[in-house]
Amino acid sequence: MWFKNLSVYRFTEDFTLTPAEFEEKLEQMPFRPCAAQQEMSFGWTAPLGRNSEQRVHATNGFMMICAKVEEKVLPAAVINEMVQEKIQEAEDLENRKLSKKERAAIKEEICFELLPRAFTFSRKTYAYIDPKNGWLIVDSPSAKKAEDLISNLRKCLGSLPVVPPITQEKPVAVMTRWLITQDTPGDITIEDECELRSPGDEGGIVRCKRHDLSLPEIKNHLDTGKQVIKLAINWADRIACIVDENLSIKRLKFLDLVQDQVADIETQDEAEQFDADFSIMSLELSTFLPRLIELFGGEHKS
Repeated sequence: MWFKNLSVYRFTEDFTLTPAEFEEKLEQMPFRPCAAQQEMSFGWTAPLGRNSEQRVHATNGFMMICAKVEEKVLPAAVINEMVQEKIQEAEDLENRKLSKKERAAIKEEICFELLPRAFTFSRKTYAYIDPKNGWLIVDSPSAKKAEDLISNLRKCLGSLPVVPPITQEKPVAVMTRWLITQDTPGDITIEDECELRSPGDEGGIVRCKRHDLSLPEIKNHLDTGKQVIKLAINWADRIACIVDENLSIKRLKFLDLVQDQVADIETQDEAEQFDADFSIMSLELSTFLPRLIELFGGEHKS
């Protein structure tokens, strides 16, 4: 289980639950498939999947969880066609135009009738807690999905004191400086992708992919005032990723130095492999994340 996108949060108070206590809290909201007339269902499921019933997978002090959402899909075109037919029948029968409220009632009635026969799709969002270092990491490129997971976690725990990390220097300023000077700390290499934005709400955006970012044309954009809001970096030949202006991490890759560690571990089954992957990934990120914060001047303490 290798995370690909990181929404990172900082605990403002110690997370003191043991895995067993955490498990007990999540049991209040187990995942159950949608009922016949239910449009959406949310709950916690085992990160390991069908091979486990544990909703908290603990390794080396790190605790992984998995949120599962199931939604029913009602094709808009089908609904609209059925609604129009029903409205036409009613208007012909009563020889009058139906009101907006009556039309809405018909649509609601049709949706209610179709729900039990609707297709369903599900998605999982993984996250883990690092109690020792005070991190909550959600594997999601979407801030909204990460916040949804946190909101439901709060319902189970009563409170969850986490906030996005704030650094002394703005990531935009630091990444822009790196690109202008082509000078980075020794363990950071600029890769071949960035996104530049002009200041202001309506600022123009330039996206560069598979591009030499040291070329004059990039500097020309920077000289006109554009700033770096996304930048692809390589950290110590161990991790490659894109860092954005909010310290979210996209397209995370664990490179050969890390993957070689995985290859050296002999595992007997899927559960052992999951455990090994999670252990190496979480330990690697426990080193990378403090370094990332340090690159932007350290953590801002309010």
